[in-house]
Formats: sequence, structure tokens, C-alpha cells
Amino acid sequence: MLARLIAVVGDFDLAEDALQDAMVAAAQAWPRGGVPANPPAWLFTTARRKAIDRLRRGAALERRHRAWGELAIAWDAGASAVPISDERLRLIFTCCHPALALDARVALTLRALGGLSTEEVAHAFLVPESTMAQRVVRAKRKIREAGIAYRVPGPGELPERLEAVLAVIYLIFNAGYLPADGDDLVRVDLCGEAIRLADVLVALLPTEPETLGLSALLLLQDARRAARTADGGRLVTLEEQDRSRFDRAMIAEGVARLARAHECGQPGPYQVKAAIAAVHSCAPGAGETDWASIVALYDRLLDWEPTAVVRLNRAVAVAMAQGPTTGLAVLDEPGLAEALADYHLYHLTRADLLRRAGRAQDAATAYRAARARTANRAEHALVDRRLSELGAAGR
Repeated sequence: MLARLIAVVGDFDLAEDALQDAMVAAAQAWPRGGVPANPPAWLFTTARRKAIDRLRRGAALERRHRAWGELAIAWDAGASAVPISDERLRLIFTCCHPALALDARVALTLRALGGLSTEEVAHAFLVPESTMAQRVVRAKRKIREAGIAYRVPGPGELPERLEAVLAVIYLIFNAGYLPADGDDLVRVDLCGEAIRLADVLVALLPTEPETLGLSALLLLQDARRAARTADGGRLVTLEEQDRSRFDRAMIAEGVARLARAHECGQPGPYQVKAAIAAVHSCAPGAGETDWASIVALYDRLLDWEPTAVVRLNRAVAVAMAQGPTTGLAVLDEPGLAEALADYHLYHLTRADLLRRAGRAQDAATAYRAARARTANRAEHALVDRRLSELGAAGR
């Protein structure tokens, strides 16, 4: 609904305010007169009227005239000519406008369409919430001042938007795979929606290797969902997971999609991530995982994504292949600790390697640092369990 309004009025803030006005109106009118036959249409029509009211009350004359003209445009005009049948995916492509920087495109789309709060979007980008809020405000201002039109892209415009669309779907899945807060280890709604969107994208672009790679990655990751928790929602680490609980049909489909992607002969980061996930999922047991291959895959991934998070994940693979002391040396490489100082998984990883290296006191300190940087209670329970095992009671 918000994305539709943005497309029509060309202004994020106006669309958000108008939609909130429409929600208030619905909360007042529907209990008295009943829920309308078509609630979305009622809300959209009401929100459009509220937008006009807001423009009449406070906007400059030039802006009013421009916006009133845009309000007269029917959302579905020309949409039938676009090959994107799924409404949600169509709106994601619409919001991933190439006039904005990639990070801004992804952040705005996650906020408007991904079901994520500003805090969750900030968590996805590993930045403070205030920083993300400012970034979103600046992006909205650029859209407004540059008069960027939000419309459904034609077939020829899809490739230039694909990178941002893939990032949006991937980050929706990640937000569900390990929520920033709450009691649940997994938000099935977000993971399921990301997998569904990736499926639709594969149907739309069946020969695009990175689309196949992303879809394979999500399937291979989600195939381990049942094994990630034990009774009572307790988090189970990968090496402790009962692999009989892995979804073998989902793994097979993920591997098949990855193979189709490789046949295209155009490697990319999502294919490499999917290959890493395949090595994990296809290993008969944790002790039989080919960690040397995973290290090599992370080395290749760094060519596309030379990020601190990829270096962190590579450090884990190095530790498993060559020992915890070697992994800790990678974690201590220049700039990595500083870049991930507020990222709880950096401290959790470091704590685990310190524990494996027999440095109990240092491990306890790192576990406490990790606990202080996450609000997810399933992760709190894991840290508390590790502290107890170390004989370091207290938090």
C-alpha cells in the first residue's frame, strides 16, 4: 500500500502520512459501519484523498499542481505490459530506482516493502539506528528534490535494478533467519516471503545466474531451520545440529538451482554463498565438513564483497580448517575488530575461538561483550549456557 502511494504521489513522507491518516480513519469507521468489501481499495482511496487534503493545507502551489496531476494517474495504468506478475515483486522493482545509491535504494525498499523497521534495517547494514534514519531521510529528500518518478519499470529496465532487488530479498531473509530482538530464533514469515519472492524472480528471469544463486542460497539455508533449535527454542549451533532434521528435498532443489546457475558460466557472489551453504548442508556430519573448500570459497567471495562480515565468516572457516589460534589471528587482522566493534557475532565468534583455544577467562569476557550487543533472547540463552560451561557465572 505504501509503495503504491509513493508511486502515485512521488513523496515518501507524504505517502507515509497519508497512509497513517487512512489507517486512523479505518479504525474509526469500520467498527461502526463494518469492514468494507474491498479493504485495500478503501484504504488506498482514503489515503489518496488524505494526501490531497495534506497538499491543500500546507504545500507550495507549484508542488500542489504537480502532485495533483500525479494523483490522477491510475496505479495499474500500463502495469499489464510489465512481465512481473507478482505485485510485491513489481513494487520492489519500482522502489529500487537506479537514480539512488545502491545502499539507499535497498534501505528505502526494505523500509517500505520488506516489513522491517528502521532499527531492523540499521541492523541489516550494521550501522546505528540514528545513522540509518538520517540515510533514509536524505534519500527521500533526493527523490523529492530531483523529482524522481516512481513507476513500474519496463522489461528493458529490469537488469539495472536487479542488483538492488537481489539485495532486498537477501536482507529480508537474513532479518528473519536471525532476528535482532525478541524470543524467536527465526521469523518464519520473513524467511518464507523471501524464498517466495526468489522463486517468482527465478520464474521471471530463469537464465539469470545470480537470481538462481540467490534462490539456491535461501533454500539451502532454510533447509537447516528445524535443526537450529531444540526443545524450548534453545539455539543449536551448526556443529551440534541433528542433520537428520535437515530438509533433504529443499537441499536437493537448492543444489539443482546452483548447478543451473553454474551452467551459465557467469559466477557471482550469491552463487559463491550458495556453494558455501551447499558444502555445509551436504556434509554427512559436522566433522566431515570440507573446511578447506569453504576457506577457498570465502577467498573468492572477497573478490566481490571485500567486507568485514565476509572476513569474519572466513575467519571461522580458517579456524575450523587450521585451528582456533590461526582463526583468532585472522580476527585480529588490522581494521576488522574496529569495523565490527558493535557487531555481536564478531564477539560471539571470538569468544567461541577463545573457548576452543582453552582461554576460558578471555572467552568469558568476549561472551559478555556479545550478549550486551544483541537483544535476541535465544542468543542470550546460548551465551549464558557457554558462560556456565566455562564456570563464569554472572553476566
